Amino acid sequence: MSYKATYLSSINDPVSFWKEKSGLISWYKKPKTILSKNREGLDCWYADGELNTSYLALDYHVELGRGEQTALIYDSPVTGSVEKISYIQLRDKVACFAGALDTLGVSKGDRVVLYMPMIPEAVIAMLACARIGAIHSVVFGGFAANELAVRIDDATPKVIVSASCGIEVNKVIAYKPLLDQAIELATHKPDSCVIVQRPQVLCSLVANRDYDWQALNATAKAKDPVPVLSTDPLYILYTSGTTGKPKGVVRDNGGHAVAMRYSMEWVYGVKPGDVYWAASDVGWVVGHSYIVYAPLLTGCTTILYEGKPVRTPDAGAFWRVCADYDVKVLFSAPTAFRAIRKEDPDAELLKKYDLKKLERLYLAGERLDPPTYEWLKEKTNLPILDHWWQTETGWAIACNPVGEGLMPVKPGSATMPTVGFDVKVLNERGLPAQPNEQGSVVVKLPMPPGCLPTVWNDTERFKGSYLNIFNGYYLSGDGGYIDDDGYLYIMGRTDDVINVAGHRLSTGEMEEVVGSHEAIAECAVFGVADQLKGQVPLGLVLLKDGVDVDDEVLEKELVKLVRDRIGPLACFQRAMVVDRLPKTRSGKILRKTIRQIADGQTYSVPSTIDDPSILTDLEDRFSALGMS
Repeated sequence: MSYKATYLSSINDPVSFWKEKSGLISWYKKPKTILSKNREGLDCWYADGELNTSYLALDYHVELGRGEQTALIYDSPVTGSVEKISYIQLRDKVACFAGALDTLGVSKGDRVVLYMPMIPEAVIAMLACARIGAIHSVVFGGFAANELAVRIDDATPKVIVSASCGIEVNKVIAYKPLLDQAIELATHKPDSCVIVQRPQVLCSLVANRDYDWQALNATAKAKDPVPVLSTDPLYILYTSGTTGKPKGVVRDNGGHAVAMRYSMEWVYGVKPGDVYWAASDVGWVVGHSYIVYAPLLTGCTTILYEGKPVRTPDAGAFWRVCADYDVKVLFSAPTAFRAIRKEDPDAELLKKYDLKKLERLYLAGERLDPPTYEWLKEKTNLPILDHWWQTETGWAIACNPVGEGLMPVKPGSATMPTVGFDVKVLNERGLPAQPNEQGSVVVKLPMPPGCLPTVWNDTERFKGSYLNIFNGYYLSGDGGYIDDDGYLYIMGRTDDVINVAGHRLSTGEMEEVVGSHEAIAECAVFGVADQLKGQVPLGLVLLKDGVDVDDEVLEKELVKLVRDRIGPLACFQRAMVVDRLPKTRSGKILRKTIRQIADGQTYSVPSTIDDPSILTDLEDRFSALGMS
């Protein structure tokens, strides 16, 4: 079928479409009810179906005779170690730790918080929870104690699984003191903690609460998979909320398994046996979906990489991993490649590696700016495919559908809506926007399988955050537009639209222009308060390594660029060269926080920030300009 025919069939008759796709996985009890409403009036998929996600990811492939295939490659440049684990080995490790959790009293429906670095035990623990029907909630390793405590109180875990330390480039971060402090701060106290002792830092264990991972596994009895309902939660993943209280995004088992399995072929063009690498972290949704679940459900070899795109040891790290393991598809964030481009602008390190097996690069997590797209396209000569999705959806809302044959790429566009996602752009009055007119990007209900069915223990918050703004639609919180050819452009969060003298302008569009300058490696444009115009844009720019340019000359060139391509109404008149941009650990620029600092507002240091000292530096810079 063509993209259009497949897509329209998923929109016009979602029940028939997703009934057929449910056959991609092996159910204990095949669902007869495909789409229904629960007691709270929310959509749910395959309500009467029974399955086990851990079985599908492991035992199923062993039963098919593919147990000797490598399931997981652990590559850790920060420790200088590599480990390859087959499907049968991973199944046995998961079954054993499931038995260990069972001895600690964990059963179906109980929560287990994982506070882990990028080590195989993190994947094993996730799958072990799924095996016995427990609900895991992964908290990014190294999060501050108070942020971990908030999540402990919300998820109320029976057990917490952690490690003695994590490693960031060449810095060892002790996790155990952070965990102990978080438990002390939290109102809810877990019954037990399981700790992986890493040789870089050994920690002390609390008597009658803490257990050594290795010792506990030594006496555990393997557990078989436990059947769960399709609608039973698989995991809770916390994402930032506007109130400051994190939202616990819930993922169910059945719809998630179907969506993950289908997406690997339709979105990524990957089949069983292929080597697939999502260069992310298990603490983020990309890690859940495309390091752990989707590749293993499909029967791929997946890569767990404990390192960075640069400095472990250099900007050729990603290319080295792709060459070493014959990676077919690489998926990462634009910020990773901007970091690589900054340190190796001519891609000299790329030339060292044989990438003949690498077929495509996928990017998501933030806008793929055209300069980064063009650089990657020129240097790799591969298809560079942007796609747009969210923690809430768990998989791509829009993509270039490899499963139907690649469409022409338009730099800056995530291409077309993914099957099942009836994407619309609405204006401020809630009416359909015209082609090329920016507005709020929404998805008409029902959402397809795999998307969040609710927020953990807070249905009203789920409805208020996502469903009640535009009746009958899921609110993405992103702004964008659809062009005359039906291509979707995501221009950033709706609060990244600034109002300059009555003109609503996208900072993403300005970033696209500023980032096209040959000296710029990365940039952020945001609105700052102005008495006359309401808001005016300010650019922070990061130079490519080795570039020597006068700041004032560069600023004039950037102002002219924006004026020529967007127009004088943009009022872009200031660009500041900085050494670093404040980002989350997943690479997203903290635009809201930058704006608050520039406007002299009180702000809280986000728990996800990579390096808080950058904010202090910005305060000093803005203060010197008389801004903050």
